[in-house]
Amino acid sequence: MPVRLTRLLSVALISAGLSTVVLAAATQSLTWRGDVVTGNSVVKGMAKAWQSSGHGNIVMQPFNTASGLDAVSGGSADIAGSARPSSGSAEDGGLTFTPVAWDGLVLVTSPSNPVSSLTLQQVHDIYYGKITNWKEVGGNDAPMDVFAVASPGDGVEFSLRKLLFGRGSQPVAAPRLYVNTTQLEASVALDPRSFGVTTLSSVAGNSKIKMLRIDGVAPTASSVASGTYPLFTQLYLVTNPSSPNAAAAKDFVDFTQSAKGEAVLRSHSLVPYAEGSALVAMDASRRSRILAAVGAHASAEPTAVAAAAPRPVSPAAVAAASRAAVASTPSLKNVTSAVVAAPEPTSLKGVRGDAFTVADATARGGSFAKVTADAYVSYGKVVAKATAKVSKAATVADKKVESKKVASATSTKATRTYRVAAGETLYSIARKHGVDVAQIRSLNHLKDNTVRTGQVLRIDAR
Repeated sequence: MPVRLTRLLSVALISAGLSTVVLAAATQSLTWRGDVVTGNSVVKGMAKAWQSSGHGNIVMQPFNTASGLDAVSGGSADIAGSARPSSGSAEDGGLTFTPVAWDGLVLVTSPSNPVSSLTLQQVHDIYYGKITNWKEVGGNDAPMDVFAVASPGDGVEFSLRKLLFGRGSQPVAAPRLYVNTTQLEASVALDPRSFGVTTLSSVAGNSKIKMLRIDGVAPTASSVASGTYPLFTQLYLVTNPSSPNAAAAKDFVDFTQSAKGEAVLRSHSLVPYAEGSALVAMDASRRSRILAAVGAHASAEPTAVAAAAPRPVSPAAVAAASRAAVASTPSLKNVTSAVVAAPEPTSLKGVRGDAFTVADATARGGSFAKVTADAYVSYGKVVAKATAKVSKAATVADKKVESKKVASATSTKATRTYRVAAGETLYSIARKHGVDVAQIRSLNHLKDNTVRTGQVLRIDAR
């Protein structure tokens, strides 16, 4: 993934509502940045155990794999979290990937969805764009809303695509993109037609999300440990041997393999890496078996992981908003979801957007390989001077003012109506009419992004 893009996504960390966590200082401080799965499942509890054992504090900056690797490579973080091994790209060069735990890659949907199990072939075909309706896998007659994390170089996406397609950079037919699995999970919980991937450690015990069985096998810590659940993967901590804090970072990584560290891993439905020797032994045969089952074969990754990533078609608007923002103190409190890319912006203050990945209909089937993306952005209030802390009262006041502005603007415009056609989503309707999803939700008092065929929506005319 290009450094420019990873830095953009790193900035969006604040927008995702994932505030920096600082565990009280004791001695030497280390900074960790990386994917939210590794952050929540491994590092958060591990940092507390580390500190209680007499070590220093860990500053946590959870966002995604790409941002963590970029930070460790550039020296702004000491340790990264990754749900994938090194991709062999230039961005990963010189970094040390240490596997610390085994996790399960789980396909998820809403609990209201009657489908409970899929075959490997069905999962492959959903991402490949061959299966597009839940009735094709025994569910309701409703289109699938396939979600994905914006970059295939992100750990969870890369690992699943490597298993299903033989390369982690494989494009997929995913209608909606999210900056990380936390944002994806939140949307899955709201949408009865949703489909996406996250990890067992991230959603185990979450009653708002249904984990799908694969070939009848449920994802559990025991089925991952035994290898009976086929989609197991490693979680990594990544360090830079050239870092001034390399020795302390290595000590923390080693701590994860101690008795205290392994107890933390088990408490999050993870299998300590040392206990997965059988998984190491069966990994090659497991990958060959999965590829044979879905009719795919392994292939080399492109020279840059991002070469196969969705192409943003409207970066200029994002860049313009970025240049208008405060460069010295990036603050994205008004951003509701990240836009996929822009040419070296310094900030995304005041921007919110919804990203789409659309499979070309003519490219479906055996020749499917083309995925494009469109980003639709709107601009919130751009603050001339950033502040380090915003009070809750001020935030509420801002929202009230913004709501009044929207209401006033809406009242002066003519509105039109639109009847939802079969297979359409709120996102595709917003795209068709050139408006924001948030505007349609507000005009029609929708609680989430679900629309029904035949439903009449008010569309704000621009």
